[in-house]
Amino acid sequence: MASLNVTHPWDVSSDLNHSSFKSNLTELEDTQPTEKNWPALFILGFIFFTVAGNILVIMAVSIERKLHNATNYFLCSLAVADMLVGFLVMPAALITILYNHTWPLPELLCPLWIFLDVLFSTASIMHLCAISLDRYIGIRNPIKYSQSNTLHKTMIKIISVWTVSVVLSLPIPVMGFQDKKKVFVNSTCTLNEPRFVLVGSSVAFFVPLVIMVVCYYLTLHHLQRHSASFPQESSKHLSVQRSETSLLNIKSSFNKPAQGARNNSRRGTIQSLNNERRASKVLGIVFFLFLVMWCPFFITNVLIAICQDNCSELLHDLIHFFVWVGYISSGVNPLIYTLFNKTYRQAFARYLRCKYH
Repeated sequence: MASLNVTHPWDVSSDLNHSSFKSNLTELEDTQPTEKNWPALFILGFIFFTVAGNILVIMAVSIERKLHNATNYFLCSLAVADMLVGFLVMPAALITILYNHTWPLPELLCPLWIFLDVLFSTASIMHLCAISLDRYIGIRNPIKYSQSNTLHKTMIKIISVWTVSVVLSLPIPVMGFQDKKKVFVNSTCTLNEPRFVLVGSSVAFFVPLVIMVVCYYLTLHHLQRHSASFPQESSKHLSVQRSETSLLNIKSSFNKPAQGARNNSRRGTIQSLNNERRASKVLGIVFFLFLVMWCPFFITNVLIAICQDNCSELLHDLIHFFVWVGYISSGVNPLIYTLFNKTYRQAFARYLRCKYH
């Protein structure tokens, strides 16, 4: 039995509505990420780990009395910068990955995002540079340093580090708001001012990096020279020194008070040297990882600024990868403190069990 092909008026309206809906759906699909991106799930987990880990560091330095010293205050401020990287910078970077490195957010946010990215990375290297200088001065002139190193002066140093970082990063939003071409390249949100990239990379990264490495080397050199004054004692572990009985100490101090005072002073000096060695070891790992993780990005960024339009696509692809290698440094510091510092490790374990006292 033949079927009748009859067209009714409401069929035409239905076809038009269906066509309009299909067209809108196609436009919506064009603006949404369509492919599954499993690495993005890993990045999301890393963002959570970065924020949570640095919050634990901030809590530990704020609560634990043993961590109330200049170096740990600097590390706490560094943790604030790393936490803000995970909270404000990484999520937007993840969104650009989902959209094939194009900027899907409002254009006004692009220069602000670049400003925050540069600010926090600059603050990180400035903090590490300040820690290196502060520790070198402390070991070079320990008496003068201990007398002048108050909490108030430490806070002034930290505020100075943040101020320098803000001043070095502030031209970015100014340029971006005046000319969108300075922050957009083929719909990609990236800094497009070669002269600023060259000068900024030198002032905000390479110069502080050289200062940091030189100060760390000089610090180790002074520690080794002081340790040479105690060749036998300094090679012993502190646990062996602490295993001496209190009765023996009482006898020696009772019979020969002057000699006992000298011995106590000597042991105190040796213990301080050992503490400085352990602290230098942890900070050395932090410095090394920061150097390894951020150098590829800054070197590639400088090469792109030099060659400009003549750069190969490989450099542009590499810089998208290297920037995430740099972001990793914001998340690994809490792990380093956990592995190499007992006070941080015990504090983190308590906080994760909601025991803050």
